[in-house]
Amino acid sequence: MSPVATRGPVRIVGTGLLGSSVGLALRALGVDVILADPSRTALAIARDMGAGRLPSDDDGPVALVVVAAPPDVVADVVAHELSAHPGAVVTDVASVKTSVRDALAEAGADLERYVGSHPMAGRERSGPTAARGQLFAARPWVIVDSGRSSDEALLAVRSLAVDLGAVPVTMDAEGHDGAVALVSHLPQVAASLVAARLAGAQDEALALAGQGLRDTTRIAASDAALWAGILAANAAPVRELLVGLREDLDRAIDALDAGSVAGLARTIEAGNQGVGRIPGKHGGAPRAFEVVTVLVPDTPGELARLLVEIGEAGVNVEDLLLEHSPGQPVGLASISVLPGRTGQLTDVLAARGWRVAGEEQHA
Repeated sequence: MSPVATRGPVRIVGTGLLGSSVGLALRALGVDVILADPSRTALAIARDMGAGRLPSDDDGPVALVVVAAPPDVVADVVAHELSAHPGAVVTDVASVKTSVRDALAEAGADLERYVGSHPMAGRERSGPTAARGQLFAARPWVIVDSGRSSDEALLAVRSLAVDLGAVPVTMDAEGHDGAVALVSHLPQVAASLVAARLAGAQDEALALAGQGLRDTTRIAASDAALWAGILAANAAPVRELLVGLREDLDRAIDALDAGSVAGLARTIEAGNQGVGRIPGKHGGAPRAFEVVTVLVPDTPGELARLLVEIGEAGVNVEDLLLEHSPGQPVGLASISVLPGRTGQLTDVLAARGWRVAGEEQHA
């Protein structure tokens, strides 16, 4: 077990989704976790969920402080924790790193004991009730040197990430902020803008909604106040990407005005190329899979039975998409498998009574 778990206790400031999830994961490892939050309600919920305990008068010094505060106050909280716990390494899990580092440097904080970090994990829901101890499993956890972070501090935060099942990734603050603007902040704005067009839509139109709309707008259900703070803290990189997106939209509109089929095709093809750059589940370039679509009755236990029988067929599920149109008695489970396995899987499922709708290729 790494130094974080053996040295404890760990102090967590902020008991929202990330802070409480860190607490749950550390408690599962037997680490003593002390919780702090200005919201007594959030603090009580996190404690009752098992994410940690409240401070006591006889607490000794902490080895590590994890600050999970909103981006507009995180630098102030980190500075306070560095001052209040002079023997502790302090990290934050905010999704923006440059502004936090710069604010701490300007305030004269001890940057040797500070390491910025950002677990690339989250959910549409927020607050301690949404916390999960396995939230960070197999997810990247970015570690950002303050420019003066000690080797001991960097090791402590890397160990925290490993303890929680995450994959440590080292980046500088500017590189991190540009990267998350592209892969996290831009998608959030785009999803919110698309979803906003639905607010005044006719019920008849919304009744036609399929999985494509749900996939595109899923993250639009995110916390508005939290995301406003994130976007404001990373304004310059996000603005640059939005300007580029606006130019792409203008070209698509021009193609529609001109009736240019070629222009519209170029828009879609550019998206194809971008999707092709998204890494596969094992990292690296995405692999080509074949998809078998199975009709799943809308009754309890049927999806679980399907997955069990796929496993019994000796076929690994590379990806799973479940689509269920409103009011329909069945859903469509699209099962992605490695090329060459569809025939075997189709035969086994058909023999067990499943209705297989078809198969297709995708990357």
